[in-house]
Amino acid sequence: MKRIAILGSTGSVGTQALEVIGAHPDLFEVEMLSAHSNAALLIEQARKFKPNAVVVTDESKYKEVKDALMMLPIKVFAGQKSLQEVVKWEAIDTVLGAIVGFAGLHSIMAAIDGGKRIALANKETLVVAGELVMQRAAEKNVAIIPVDSEHSAIFQCMVGEDIARVEKMILTASGGPFLGRKPNYLVNVKASHALQHPNWNMGAKISIDSASLMNKGLEIIEAKWLFGLRNEQIEVVIHSQSVIHSMVQFTDGSIKAQMGLPDMKLPIQYALAFPQRIPNAYKRLDFKDFPSLTFEAADYKTFRNLAIAREALQRGGNAPCVLNAANEVVVHAFLQNKVGFLEMSEMIEKTMDMVPLIEHPTMDDYEQSDKEAREYATEFLKKSQLSIY
Repeated sequence: MKRIAILGSTGSVGTQALEVIGAHPDLFEVEMLSAHSNAALLIEQARKFKPNAVVVTDESKYKEVKDALMMLPIKVFAGQKSLQEVVKWEAIDTVLGAIVGFAGLHSIMAAIDGGKRIALANKETLVVAGELVMQRAAEKNVAIIPVDSEHSAIFQCMVGEDIARVEKMILTASGGPFLGRKPNYLVNVKASHALQHPNWNMGAKISIDSASLMNKGLEIIEAKWLFGLRNEQIEVVIHSQSVIHSMVQFTDGSIKAQMGLPDMKLPIQYALAFPQRIPNAYKRLDFKDFPSLTFEAADYKTFRNLAIAREALQRGGNAPCVLNAANEVVVHAFLQNKVGFLEMSEMIEKTMDMVPLIEHPTMDDYEQSDKEAREYATEFLKKSQLSIY
């Protein structure tokens, strides 16, 4: 029986993780659930799975959650500090990190310090502070199992292989809802269009990142730290069917690929159960439904976020942290239709040019860089909105 803590249980990955756990009550037990402000869903989840503890990081929601769970033997905590303490509890075996964005970093670091196995869905943790995170995981002998479908695919391809025999890793991208579109079309798209992903069911933020290809840019940075790669060893290819989730090419020229239907519950289940493979009733891939699998080069010119992310990776230091912070700000604005789709890339670039490069940042440096980047990006947004009027 593996005892699981889910950080971000009310989000897309968190809710699907609970589906996986609910289907295998003989293998998994929910020890802790956390959410930021969705108190209603957190309460519902707690009543169903009866964890030992729940944490609501929005402290204004504490009383609502506490009162609702008063008659159950569930401990209720509030705030980020509480979350960082609870993830270290001895009763927890595995921590699923599914908090979106920079907000998930400190709780993952706390879980690593507590010696917990990490099932990592929060790619921003490695984008922002990949070097520090992986160093700390190595020091604590903590395994980090990726939940992102692409990195899970690579992880699966690498089981039993030697990283020294890897020539390159190939991240596949569906291309999102705007595959093949040019700037004259993209200039007019709204959030409602970008949220309509053709293959995957994801949360709002990651759906926008997928539409702009920033998601793939962040995954390039994540892959570097997760697998210890050189920048030039990571390639992106557009594969619109989302059947091949990623590939590894070895020094002898052979390629391994992990395939399956696009369903986030598969990599979630794999990460929670590793090294076991456990049965499920999910729909199987039938090759007759996919008479052809296609591949094409990514359009770095139209979808500039890919090029910007590679530039951040090349600069190193705190540059990916700045990239991530600016992207979080502009995506939030785009979801409210306060900024144009193509403008997002412009504002991210401007922000990266404003925040000074720190080649060997500390955690405090990351905190400061994140703060500065958000301030600059917010200022650029204000100026953009004023110029409209």
